[in-house]
Amino acid sequence: MGFLILSLIFIGVGLFISKIQDKISVFGKPVMAFGVIILLFGVLWSSIIKIDAGLVGVQKLFGKVRPDVLYSGLHLINPLYEVQEMDVRTQNYTMSGVTHEGDMSGDDAIRVLSADGLEVTIDLTVLYRVVAKNAPGLYQKTGLDYKDKIVRPISRTKIRDNAVYYDAVALYSSKRDEFQSRIYKAIEQEFNSRGMLLENLLIRNISLPTSVKNAIESKINAEQEAQKMQFVLQKEHQEADRKRVEAQGIADYQRIINENLTEKQLQYEQIKAYKDLAASSNAKIIVLGKGGAPMILDAR
Repeated sequence: MGFLILSLIFIGVGLFISKIQDKISVFGKPVMAFGVIILLFGVLWSSIIKIDAGLVGVQKLFGKVRPDVLYSGLHLINPLYEVQEMDVRTQNYTMSGVTHEGDMSGDDAIRVLSADGLEVTIDLTVLYRVVAKNAPGLYQKTGLDYKDKIVRPISRTKIRDNAVYYDAVALYSSKRDEFQSRIYKAIEQEFNSRGMLLENLLIRNISLPTSVKNAIESKINAEQEAQKMQFVLQKEHQEADRKRVEAQGIADYQRIINENLTEKQLQYEQIKAYKDLAASSNAKIIVLGKGGAPMILDAR
């Protein structure tokens, strides 16, 4: 627009100068020619457009959107076209109960009713992107505020629609992955129909009512106590089994000794003991009596 205004100024000045009956009139045509050059340069400049990486350009003329897409790089276009850039990189939309954590200020968590009639609070992050080839259709049907018109309402609605199939405790524990997969498929279908791609769906947090939390904690504590008591009982059983095995071993040993030990073996073991005693560092006198216990006298 600046080039057009500047060229019109030079052309107008050239026409004015050429009509003056004076020597200066000879400069009229060069001034007009310079204005035309500026006009041509402006047209050429307006025909060249650069699209940055991660963006695509959507062309429109007098409100009508062209179906073809301008990808990143330099392009030569009709200067009358207006180009609107759209982001095709991964974007995220977070709905959270923590202030300033989500896209909306304040508490923006999703509150749903479970199958057992309890209110469950869910924090969610949606990762998505605009499909480049579908950008013109999305722009024409929705505009640039697709985050508020598509991402937010569809995500919240699909979560509420699918939460009613699960109990609150199941959402919090055993059915969490199944619930996330279910709402992912529901949201993905809606996004695809509007020219967008759902990349991932992250359930950041599921909060249960306080009464349910307390009941779950009590149950967990009771289960832990029961497991602890079971461990103690198992340990006591193992200790009792060990003592029984030990007692049986002692009994077997004594039985074997009583059955196999003879008088001569006892005398032999006795002589060995005397020999060890006599070999000790202390000087001793051992008096062996026939059939009786020996007398051991200290020589000091």
